[in-house]
Amino acid sequence: MTYSVAVAGASGYAGGEVLRLLSAHPNFTVTTVTAHSNAGQRLGDVQPHLRSLADLVLQPTTAEVLDGHDVVFFALPHGASGALSEQLGASTLAIDCGADHRLTSKTDWDEFYGGDFAEPWVYGVPELLTVSGKQRDNLVGATRIAAPGCNASTVALSLAPGIAADVIEAFDIVTVLAVGPSGAGKSAKVHLLGSELMGSANPYAVGGTHRHIPEIKQALRGAGAGDDITVSFTPVLVPMSRGILATSTARLQPGMTEADVRSAWELAYASEPFVHVLPAGQFPRSADTLGANTCLIGLAVDEDAGRVVVVAALDNLVKGTAGAAIQSANIALGLPETTGLSTDGVAP
Repeated sequence: MTYSVAVAGASGYAGGEVLRLLSAHPNFTVTTVTAHSNAGQRLGDVQPHLRSLADLVLQPTTAEVLDGHDVVFFALPHGASGALSEQLGASTLAIDCGADHRLTSKTDWDEFYGGDFAEPWVYGVPELLTVSGKQRDNLVGATRIAAPGCNASTVALSLAPGIAADVIEAFDIVTVLAVGPSGAGKSAKVHLLGSELMGSANPYAVGGTHRHIPEIKQALRGAGAGDDITVSFTPVLVPMSRGILATSTARLQPGMTEADVRSAWELAYASEPFVHVLPAGQFPRSADTLGANTCLIGLAVDEDAGRVVVVAALDNLVKGTAGAAIQSANIALGLPETTGLSTDGVAP
């Protein structure tokens, strides 16, 4: 079966990546692309790498343009998709790559985002452990899906197995991420200029202010963490266009061993096509995941510190955003989960 697809925000990085993946998907046909300031232009003029879709003309991002499609992907700034999505037909599968529908707590939304609080949608991280199984189960038949924040899903996938198996404590989680600037979107900002980034590593949102913190806590609570969860989260911009390398540490529960740790993570992801735990002593590089819908995880136990160390790598635009959105859409529609998605990256 073939589904008609519209992509809102097609001129941005996330929208462009959704389109790149959709162009090779056998069950999705992109019929409509929309933008704001770029409306009226050919897609190929603003996304010149998308040769197979280049002749599509960007239309205004309105509910009238988007409604009537089988599937709509939103790749808009936060606060922009909530009102639009309310106007779509109930049978339309809508997937939001922005933040509007991720958080279940209005208090968290008000503190970290502000503006109108939109209804939370089904969270689009299929492999994420929950107290009843995996998030995949909640995606079957869904018509409203919130794709994850790239940093948030990286950390959640890194630590959820340890939380669910009760081998690590949820109190005193520390995570530091090296991230590419494409995660911040395509809008021109001084701190994202090449001249500011090249040859430098730049921390930002330091001291518990990053917007993905409540999303991480929400995901880990869903895996069994209690209300005493704390997350110290520090992202660092590094001079690579895309990718995330997250180093997360957490306290071991008393009596837990390295064998307990490895067993928890390997059991959690043993049958997953896109989340792979590396053999003991191996750790991923961000480059190993570029262009792929994979999350690679390396594990170690720091016995002196009594902490587990999890190093995770993924492509923020693929597994962190567009790939997760399409993977979730496949599940919702009853298609094979891996359709249109690759585990193979691009090298060098």
